Amino acid sequence: MKEIGYIVTNFSEKFGIPRQSGLVETKGKIIFKPEYRTKDAFKGLEKFSHIWILWKFSKSIKKNWSATVKPPRLGGNKRLGVFATRSPFRPNPIGLSSVRLEKIEYDEKKGTILYISGADMLDGTPIYDIKPYLPYTDCHDDARGGFADEVLEYQLEVEFPEELLMTLPMKYRNSVIEILKQDPRPSYIKDKKRVYGVVYANYNIRFRVQDCIAEVLEVQKINCNCSEP
Repeated sequence: MKEIGYIVTNFSEKFGIPRQSGLVETKGKIIFKPEYRTKDAFKGLEKFSHIWILWKFSKSIKKNWSATVKPPRLGGNKRLGVFATRSPFRPNPIGLSSVRLEKIEYDEKKGTILYISGADMLDGTPIYDIKPYLPYTDCHDDARGGFADEVLEYQLEVEFPEELLMTLPMKYRNSVIEILKQDPRPSYIKDKKRVYGVVYANYNIRFRVQDCIAEVLEVQKINCNCSEP
């Protein structure tokens, strides 16, 4: 398959990326390769509110695939069939995301650019295809969620000291808080003293979790060479 472009996001590391697209309103923009930048290829797309993105698990490729995997939400100790999960370790490293299409712009140098929210991809992730989301057929009211329906969904309470929150640019604050609420830790790790770090844009947010509360301990300014989505 041909890579038609790549996405720009604020995620330079896998840890902290939302487990599913659309869970957090994280921003992104899709830049296309020269042969796919023509305006004609996007004619009519502006009338859709959401799109599907097919993309490549470029950082999760293994030589051999496994028929079973251990979903993190099941504690990392129970195996399910790879085709019953959304694990990145698959026979073909293809990801699928449903995101909101915020706007379409045309740049003289980069051509047509798609701005989206709900991104769950690393910065620079290769894109295979874009398709419009069709509510009348893509939304199923009677759908069942398999093991995902059986796993207790929860959110952490986030304690973010005001003096630390103020060190983040305003445009990043809500996204960082929502990422922490989703609890990016592997569910099988319960060490209350362990300190984690989520890298978002040019900041490393260090935190620990105790009794379902994510306590932000430090915000470090770093240089991750991220482009601005």
